[in-house]
Amino acid sequence: MGIRDMLSEVARTYDRNAGSTRDVKGQQVLRGVASRTDLALPAGFKAKGHGGQTTPAATPWIGIFDEGGERDPKKGLYLAYIFSADLKNVTLTLQQGITWLEERLGRGVAREAHLRHHAARLRRAVRRQERQGWTDEPELRDRAARPRAYEAASVIAKSYDTAALPSDVALMDDLLEAITSLRRAEEADRIWWMSDAADALEMSYTPGGAVQPVADPLAGFQPKNSGEYVAQITARQQVKQRSHEKLIEDFGHFVVRRGYSPFTRGQHPKDLVLRRIGAAESDVEWLVEAKVVRNGNPTKAVREAVGQLYEYRHFLYERQPEPFLIGLFSEEIGAYAPYLEERGIASIWRDGARWAGSPKAREWGMAEG
Repeated sequence: MGIRDMLSEVARTYDRNAGSTRDVKGQQVLRGVASRTDLALPAGFKAKGHGGQTTPAATPWIGIFDEGGERDPKKGLYLAYIFSADLKNVTLTLQQGITWLEERLGRGVAREAHLRHHAARLRRAVRRQERQGWTDEPELRDRAARPRAYEAASVIAKSYDTAALPSDVALMDDLLEAITSLRRAEEADRIWWMSDAADALEMSYTPGGAVQPVADPLAGFQPKNSGEYVAQITARQQVKQRSHEKLIEDFGHFVVRRGYSPFTRGQHPKDLVLRRIGAAESDVEWLVEAKVVRNGNPTKAVREAVGQLYEYRHFLYERQPEPFLIGLFSEEIGAYAPYLEERGIASIWRDGARWAGSPKAREWGMAEG
């Protein structure tokens, strides 16, 4: 008994048409994975089967989770054996969590585009070119949203024919290789997602405002050793992410008291959108770009805010009224406030426990002085 027998048993017994209740054989097999003692997984790793809850999964899967790391498949990185919808193949894949992205990108092509873009970035970290027999994505043979997202979320993948599975020794060799890749990818992922950089979810535009992923300009760039540099920027990026999100959160709570509804859900790549409380979606809105001022020097923050606000207004508002533009800053921006006003951009900044702003922001009631 071992991994080979477990995979074979799922392929023989799973039937998506049989339901997801506890008396269904395939579901019993998947639910029993967590209590199996014959898998001989590396120390610190646990397995858990997934066959769906109220609705049977189109592509059942078994997660291999690091108990000391991220164990929630809704986010983070993890390993999984995912079966194709016809159960003819099972693929060991290094996966990105997909569920947490639904709020910002929905469940369709925007989420898939982002997942593929980030998978390409992580693939450099795991050095897939060194691994024979590994591909980028599995073929799950189902067009539902979740299987398509699993395909897009794959960083590396190795597929097996369920009718001719390799030996447990070969499967374990591949699993150990995948764990090594997981470790490398986790560090790269941590560095990237702790950043509040404007391109954290990169994109470009096509005529008509459609969004598509940007080709990574560093695809061919592989420095030999960046360990010391990574260690230096990790703490800085952690601080950036918290302060950026905190700025948006605090201001959003403030403007509610001023008669505005703040929106972040489904607004990517915009930081924040404001509408008058009770206004329809088709009404005019306020587009807010938030920036953290570093070391008391607002120059970089202002430049980035101007560029993004103009870009988003041009590409994302072709079929609706142009928004009012606001730059939201973590501290006073001095002479840049009138500079922005001249360009049609109001500015608001944190002033101790208050929110100060430019004349236009005060006119809208979004600033206290």
